[in-house]
Amino acid sequence: MKIKSVNISVAGIFCLLSLTDFAYAQEVKWLKVGDLHGWFREDGAEPEVGRTNLQEDQQDGLRWPARFHGAPDNKVDNLAAKALWIGTSNYTDHEQYGGVTYPHKVVHLGPRGWDTEREFIPVEFKMAGQFDHPNVLVDGLQGSDLQFNDNIEEIDPDLPFDRMIFNVVNTSIGLTMKRKVFAFTHPDHSNYFISEYIFKNTGNVDGDDEIEQSKTLTDVNFFFQYRYAVSREGADMTDLNSPRWGINTMLSTRGEATSGDGLQYDGDYEDWLNGNSRADSLRCQFAWMGRHSGATVDLIGAPDFKDGTGRFMAPQFIGVATLHADKSAADKGDDPQQPTTTSYQQSDDPPTRPNDQFNPARMDEEWVWMTRGHRLPRHDEVVGDGFPDQLEQTPGGFSNTNGYGPYTLEPGDSVRIVVAEGVSGLDRQSCIDLGKQWIDEAAPYTLPSGAVTNDRDVFKNAWVFTGEDSLMQTFGRARKNFESGFQLPQPPPPPDFFEITSGGNRISLSWSESAETWPAFAGYRVFRGIAKPDTFYQEVFACGAGTQHPEIVNTFDDTTAIRGFDYYYYLSSFDDGSNNRGRSLQSSPFWTRTQEPANLKRQAGTDLDEIRVAPNPFYISAKNRQILGRQNDIAFYEIPGQCTIKIFTERGDLVRTIDHTDGSGDEFWNQTTEFGQTVVSGIYLAVVETPEGARKRLKLLIVR
Repeated sequence: MKIKSVNISVAGIFCLLSLTDFAYAQEVKWLKVGDLHGWFREDGAEPEVGRTNLQEDQQDGLRWPARFHGAPDNKVDNLAAKALWIGTSNYTDHEQYGGVTYPHKVVHLGPRGWDTEREFIPVEFKMAGQFDHPNVLVDGLQGSDLQFNDNIEEIDPDLPFDRMIFNVVNTSIGLTMKRKVFAFTHPDHSNYFISEYIFKNTGNVDGDDEIEQSKTLTDVNFFFQYRYAVSREGADMTDLNSPRWGINTMLSTRGEATSGDGLQYDGDYEDWLNGNSRADSLRCQFAWMGRHSGATVDLIGAPDFKDGTGRFMAPQFIGVATLHADKSAADKGDDPQQPTTTSYQQSDDPPTRPNDQFNPARMDEEWVWMTRGHRLPRHDEVVGDGFPDQLEQTPGGFSNTNGYGPYTLEPGDSVRIVVAEGVSGLDRQSCIDLGKQWIDEAAPYTLPSGAVTNDRDVFKNAWVFTGEDSLMQTFGRARKNFESGFQLPQPPPPPDFFEITSGGNRISLSWSESAETWPAFAGYRVFRGIAKPDTFYQEVFACGAGTQHPEIVNTFDDTTAIRGFDYYYYLSSFDDGSNNRGRSLQSSPFWTRTQEPANLKRQAGTDLDEIRVAPNPFYISAKNRQILGRQNDIAFYEIPGQCTIKIFTERGDLVRTIDHTDGSGDEFWNQTTEFGQTVVSGIYLAVVETPEGARKRLKLLIVR
């Protein structure tokens, strides 16, 4: 179903009923093979709630570190909205759009609205990869997230990247955009995407193949908006609504300021290219979570003060770097003075909504944004040690914006722009360990420099700000990768089949031999996580060169698993290092990481009188200390392999019927009714009945 036009209003205010008809209207593809996960739309940008149309998903996408993203507690999304506007001057619409002449014509995709029939019109959308994702089974069920979110249309083993999204979009001004988004699984390059845009004056103003016009486009500007909100789990922890849309996001820019702009600036990117080592060596904009005037603590890094762990829940620094922008349609060399606009604009200012390509006054206002130039001082320099949510009395924070141009494009002319979007910061274990020191007020504190302080916020912020350096290193690696023509050493592929089977005294793993044809293949490693998939994993088995099991095998029995726990696995192939100067590479965890649990199954019970229920009583206040990974579950142990469990209220109302058919002695109830509602405190009766009609009655107590 196509959307004719959608305009979404103020952040935080949504009419869900009015959006029901538009849900999932735009096709979306995910890149989920590295440690940064992102979704991309067929019309060429990722506007606010543009994937689900649900306001609760205002922070949605650019998930890092993706291995710790999971429901319901861990949400590492950092994106609120991305937009792309294209403008030109003295333009006359094609007759099918009214034939009106505008001093400034602007077509829009986002940050809140989109029109896929008359503005940005999708033509082609596909994903390619070196190989398809593996088939992963857990107890006969599809067990990998990629089996649902990695839809490959083309396989090309010679691709220099692991995944590529390709889309073609026509616009109502006759510019056709071809966008390619590249993703990598190399461990040094898995936290960024590279996007290549080619904008060509084709004269095609709609979705068919016919060319409607042939005219030169003047003063063409390409304008991107990046509304980052770092991070979803950090924002949720604060119990403040506004961090969800980035009201306290801090922003900064590099590469635009010359020494003539102030003594605090050492030079722009072109100065660096010309040999000034003190000048900015990157053209980039980035963001991080700043302070909030309504918070009870310093929110930099979002330390978990709510649940008392102290863990830094927003260590991310996120941003975009320019890798290339054509000097002109005729000169394809990189222009070091592009982008010509690097600004920060209020994310809820009128030009962000509604956008109307037939309203000359609105387009004149948008043109001012698009051609503003470099806004100095930078956002973080203006905010200083203050609160970004109070700057200019903003209701919704600020977005980074950058504009490229102006270009003149005659019929058939094109320009190319390449950017890298990445996320980096402190690793999860450091966030846990340093956060515990912060919450425990365990002075003295050691700073990254080795100096010591007694101020816990100075300590916290110094460590969080190491993420800025990490992001700059990420951009540097992306640039090197791009300039090399994507000549990265390739990790080996994973096996194309991986199966996990739960048993009574072991969990059995087996896999195919397909990866062993890789020229530098050296072996396999098996990793295991406990209780949930979005957690730390430990190596539990390895075979091949340099391991304690040098013989290559394709099976492993996990006999160290403990009954009552859920287990998750991934399997990686590794190479001998010959393709990477002696450094061994291994396949990404996400190829085979399971989302379905495996566990030791009890033998079926033979005596109904031996059935046990645990925990009983169930106390909601103690849920984290009861069944690990099943905090809301009540377990029935020693039950027959085939039986029905019916749960009633104390007065005899049927709450839930569970058909137990797997032949084991275990079953679990998540305390919900047949309609998915969570039950209230009270006494409940459970009746276990065998196919032969034998019954056992049990009493349960739930305290919420």
